[in-house]
Order: sequence, then C-alpha cells, then structure tokens
Amino acid sequence: MLKIAGNKTLSSNSSILKYFSNSKYNYNFKNLKKFKKFNTILVIGMGGSILGSKAIYSFLKHRIKKKFIFVDNIDHQFLKEIKKKNSLYKTLFLIISKSGNTIETIVNSSFFTPFLNKSNTIILSENKNNILSNLARSKKFEFIKHDSSVGGRYSVFTEVGMVPAYFMGLNSQKFKKNLEKFLYSKKTISSSLKNFSRIKIKKSKILVMLNYCPELNDFLFWAQQLLAESLGKDKRGFMPVVSNAPKDHHSLMQLYLDGPKDKIFYIFSEPLRNSPFIKSKFFGNKVNYLNNKTHQNVKFSQKNALIRVFKEKKIPFREIKFKKFDEQSIGKLFGIFILETMILGKIFGVNPYDQPAVENVKIITKKFLNSK
Repeated sequence: MLKIAGNKTLSSNSSILKYFSNSKYNYNFKNLKKFKKFNTILVIGMGGSILGSKAIYSFLKHRIKKKFIFVDNIDHQFLKEIKKKNSLYKTLFLIISKSGNTIETIVNSSFFTPFLNKSNTIILSENKNNILSNLARSKKFEFIKHDSSVGGRYSVFTEVGMVPAYFMGLNSQKFKKNLEKFLYSKKTISSSLKNFSRIKIKKSKILVMLNYCPELNDFLFWAQQLLAESLGKDKRGFMPVVSNAPKDHHSLMQLYLDGPKDKIFYIFSEPLRNSPFIKSKFFGNKVNYLNNKTHQNVKFSQKNALIRVFKEKKIPFREIKFKKFDEQSIGKLFGIFILETMILGKIFGVNPYDQPAVENVKIITKKFLNSK
C-alpha cells in the first residue's frame, strides 16, 4: 500500500511494484545467450505483451544494432512483406501472450510455422494449460514464464519487456536505476496529485498527448493502452489520444483551441540536441527570420507558442520533459505512468487492473469463429 494523501492509501498490486526495484527475475537470462547470434528478431504479441518493448526500441533505436520487427495486428500484407524481405530461417521468433491463448498472436504465429524450431523460437506466457505453453512443451521451444499476477499492460519491467531489451543489447537494470526511490518519494506523488488537481483531470473527457519527440511515439501508444484499459470502466475515465506535433498543428489544432472544452493536454518535449540548419536564403527575404535557425528551433518555437495560447485560453495542460535518450529516462516515464494510473484508479473509483468489457468481446469473437 502506498500513501498518497493524508490517511488515504493507494491500493496497488504488489507484484507490479516489486519490479520497480532491481529484484531478480523469474527467468535466468543466461539461458538466452545461445540466441544472441541472431541479428533479426521478430516479436509477435498484442497490447501490453508487445507495446512496451516496441516503445523501448523506438526510443533507443540509435543504440540498437540488431533488426527488430514487431507484429501487433492482423495484417496479412505486412506478414507477406516480412517473409519477402527477411531470411526467416535466420530469424529469432519471440512469441508473447500472457494468457497463452491470444487469438491474434496465434494467427500471426501460424503464418511463420514453417520456420519455427527449438533453435530459433522463444515463447513467453503463463505456465498454465494454454495453447502457447503446451506448444512450447510439445515442440521443445524455449519457454519463459509470464508472472500471472502482473497484467500485460503493467508488465514492461518484467521479462515481457526486459527479454526483448536484452536482445537489443540494453541493460535491464538501468531501466530501474533509482526508480523505486523516485516513484515512492513524497515529491513525486505530491507532484502528480497537484497536476491532476490543477488540470481537473476527473472532469475531462479526452486526454490529448501532444508529442514533439518522434522517438516517443510508440511509448505514447503504450501509455494510451495503459490509461484506456485501466480507467475506462463504469462510465468513467477519459479517451487518450496520441497527437503528433507539429504536424497536427495543421489538422487538429483548430479543434483543440476552439472546439468543445472537454480536453486536457499532456505536452511531451524532447531534449536539446543537434539538428540541421535551415537554408532559408534560397526562398528569398520574406523568410529571413529563419536565418541561422535549426529544425529544432522551429519545433521549440511552435511548442512554446502553443503553451502561451493554452495559458491565454486557460486550456488545462501539463508539460513532460526528459533530458536524455537512455534506459533510465524511459524507465522513469514507464514508472510514472504506471504509478499515476494506479492513483487515477483511486481517484476515479475503479479497479485499474482488470478489463471485463474486453474479455466479453473475446468470448463473443470465439463464438462467431466456432459458428462458421
């Protein structure tokens, strides 16, 4: 239990919280050394089983030498392209599903069955009587146990996110460096509560995540699932929307600024870094204001202009900044969103750990398939 305000406590899943520390994993990573020879890794999963590792890859791609392919939707044309452009006998297949019965994961994995064998396939699921764990046993595939007490969307710090990170050549412990101390500090929790109060998060219907950092785009899709699936219950919660900036200045900004006042905004800022200078003289004197400016100067000016307008129009927002592209930075982002989702579950009065409506859709889907 975490104290969040006065005598109130945050009813939290202790299994999730333990992964904030540098605790030992259920699986011995030394067993993965035999797979490090592969330079192409194909990850198959859905939702929380894959979004975390995809976010890590996008954020730290500049440091990752191996090729990663993420399959997280039913798209047969994409599968054909993968087969056409890659030597699949020389590819490592990492198949992830908490339940071990995820339909889309099974469908996508079935496309690659001619290439799957015990020397190039790893399955990560609950160690129960399910389709994927049974397959791993029958085919003698490497099997990694999914912690059954941690939901997929909260599992990025478990083997679900850290095994792919291992193959990316990243250090799993660096994602959690000082994370527990940072998240459990009164300053962090107090700051989150103040932000929620200031932007009146409980009254909002839509949360727009305005992203000025391309490397964070997949992280925001991870955050979108976390917030939507955890809080959208009992007619409560809000719609999280990923909005790329400054591109969406020219498509959605009119609505954001002058449409219904039912939105709050999270602005994600990138750190200072080198970017190309603009060759404005080619276009004549009317763009002299771009002389000696960089691409990042333009982006920062657009972001700061938007913030000024938000303040003038009293549109609720918060800005989220980070300083470096490293494991610790994205680890803190993962951690703060997980912690704040738990806090928001308390504020909204919902259980942030289940997804009953989604389960109902899965049941009906199977009924349709069985009736054909």
